[in-house]
Amino acid sequence: MNFFQAIILGLVQALTEYLPVSSSAHIRIVGELMLKSDPGSAFTAIIQLGTELAVILYFRHDIARILSHWFSCLAGHNGPDWRSRMGRKDPDATFGWYIIIGTLPILVAGLLFQKTIETTLRNLWITVTVLLLFGILLWIVDERSPQRKTIREMNWKDALLFGVGQMLALIPGVSRSGGTITFGRAMGYTRESAVRVSFIMAIPAVFGSGLLEAFKAFTDYRSEPEFPGWGATLAASVVSFVVGYLVIIAFLKFVSTFSYKAFAIYRIGLAVVVAILLIVGALPATPEAAQAVAQATVAAV
Repeated sequence: MNFFQAIILGLVQALTEYLPVSSSAHIRIVGELMLKSDPGSAFTAIIQLGTELAVILYFRHDIARILSHWFSCLAGHNGPDWRSRMGRKDPDATFGWYIIIGTLPILVAGLLFQKTIETTLRNLWITVTVLLLFGILLWIVDERSPQRKTIREMNWKDALLFGVGQMLALIPGVSRSGGTITFGRAMGYTRESAVRVSFIMAIPAVFGSGLLEAFKAFTDYRSEPEFPGWGATLAASVVSFVVGYLVIIAFLKFVSTFSYKAFAIYRIGLAVVVAILLIVGALPATPEAAQAVAQATVAAV
């Protein structure tokens, strides 16, 4: 991977991370088409931190308010009884607990099925299938579900269901925002509320995972042949941060006026295109197949 290719992948990450179209699927597909191989977990994890930093910057006031209220209630400043410590009559503190509840499904599933996620689920035929299914599901749910609930009306059951939607994003092609938004709209949340929950709830899981992978990358990156070097990787991360911040602003404005229909159609169209590329052999279905093709090409030369 050269400097220009790294920047392109950073741009792809920024443009797709927050939209319900699956950034992991796009990085996987674009990486295969451009590099003829997987971009690698080290590079992918580091540029993902750029987009998550953009989320933290944009929602910094909300995050600071939630954290301050959560710690205040936990310390007993609102009352010594356990209900007060759990955020009774304090919506921001209560929402802090809901974020924790919503993070549990992806945390548990990630630990239990890590090997399957990193191997079996990276098959592009699985990506095609879930791109298509969740595209149709998002379209139907968004058109038929009412917009009556806001974040202030969330309860622990809703938080858990949001978390299940986020958990499904461990399958490349589902999309973290797509999963949480679809579940949120199915529960009757407004489009803007579903997006805000999706963004804020993702911070602990995605940022924590990204930091862990980035830490591992400092020792493992030399084993990844496509790692472009720290200069190109950091430049791609800056691109993902700056462009990602602009995408957040635009997306929130878009969903306050329009439906998710355009994203559903895009998902369906992308699934069809990738399926055709797989059928004609332009894309290998698995990273192992891509590596075998690359080795065969080198041997032939």
